[in-house]
Amino acid sequence: MTGAKALEYIYSVSWKGSVPGLSRTQELLRRLGNPEKTLRFVHVAGTNGKGSTAALLDNCLRKAGYRTGLYTSPPLLCFHERMRISGEMITDEELGEITEEIRAQAEMMEDKPTEFELITVVALCFFARRKAEIVILETGMGGEMDSTNVIPSPEAAVICNIGFDHTQFLGSTLPEIASAKAGIIKPGTTAVCYEAAEPAVEQVYADRCKAVGAKLRMVDFSALTAHSRTLEGQVFSFGERKELCLSLLGEHQIKNAAVALTVLDALRERGWKIPETAIREGLATAVWRGRFELLRRDPLFVIDGGHNPQCLDALSKNIDDYLAGIPLTVLMGVLADKDYAAMYAPLLARARHFVTLTPDSPRALDGDIFAEELRALGTEAQFAPDAEQGVAQAVRIAKADGGAVLVCGSLYLLGDVIRAVEKLLPEA
Repeated sequence: MTGAKALEYIYSVSWKGSVPGLSRTQELLRRLGNPEKTLRFVHVAGTNGKGSTAALLDNCLRKAGYRTGLYTSPPLLCFHERMRISGEMITDEELGEITEEIRAQAEMMEDKPTEFELITVVALCFFARRKAEIVILETGMGGEMDSTNVIPSPEAAVICNIGFDHTQFLGSTLPEIASAKAGIIKPGTTAVCYEAAEPAVEQVYADRCKAVGAKLRMVDFSALTAHSRTLEGQVFSFGERKELCLSLLGEHQIKNAAVALTVLDALRERGWKIPETAIREGLATAVWRGRFELLRRDPLFVIDGGHNPQCLDALSKNIDDYLAGIPLTVLMGVLADKDYAAMYAPLLARARHFVTLTPDSPRALDGDIFAEELRALGTEAQFAPDAEQGVAQAVRIAKADGGAVLVCGSLYLLGDVIRAVEKLLPEA
């Protein structure tokens, strides 16, 4: 089976959508000899920040000399980004071989796996085949009933910032959502949890750890001090670690770095050899595409995958910190099933112009309708039929204003936008 045929097969079951539960993944892995049992994991859940935290952990552990596996979603430029060994994406050949083996078993199952379950099993087989020493495994949605939760007790169970997303599956209150995420905390692990605004959320984590016999480490954000920031990176201190350089931008990324540092200390306690030099180098050189990322300087062109109200709060803070006083053109597209009115609301006072796109998703809000809604609110907005025209329009407006372009609203936009920028604005 070729890589293209593998993707054709994986995507052929997309009609099933999200079907929470572990039984299908467990059965498929059992048929394949339980490759997940040969691996060691850091399991990462949360509403926001789990991808950035996973990338920071992966880079620090690679700098420490470990052969890492990294599983994330969704991809920006190609499917293969979702699973990597020491930074290298799965190859077409491996994807085809592994998927062919999996398909033979999946087709014999009465209750066949969903798309995400197939992808998760492909990743676990890939990591086992490549003999990853430690796998950073990001959940897809939730925790307890997420298909990634078929793994044995991880070295660390990480819960990043939580908020209101996927409430139809996870619950309508933060404690309910926290309870779903806390399902990744298993006996004997160390749970590292993001400091919560609601005491009831932290109590959920404490109760889960007590019930299963896990150690709890809350991330102490009071130990964080930000020192400086530019569009090239930022400098901060965390506890006894002074003057750390971070490649990722934004105050929220300093908090994600604090989560990663707390996880790394927990891993050290469990016997993992992670030199301080590896940690510092890992933070300073980590890359996580599409998270307030500066793509070009003429004009300033920034992309951000913010796709829920919490992300847009962080994005608004970044605009104020990094782009204050600069006329802003926002290139934006959203999914119709998101609370997109709450997403664009903080941008109305910060942007001069909007250019709207339709994201590449069956759940997308038509960009023409989105532009009409924005114009009804008294802001300037125009629709672009594709990413190339959208980038060209936004750049033209920004250059006329002496301003910057900001892309946000949906991760599904970013791949097409990145390709359009590379074509239309080649680097000098």
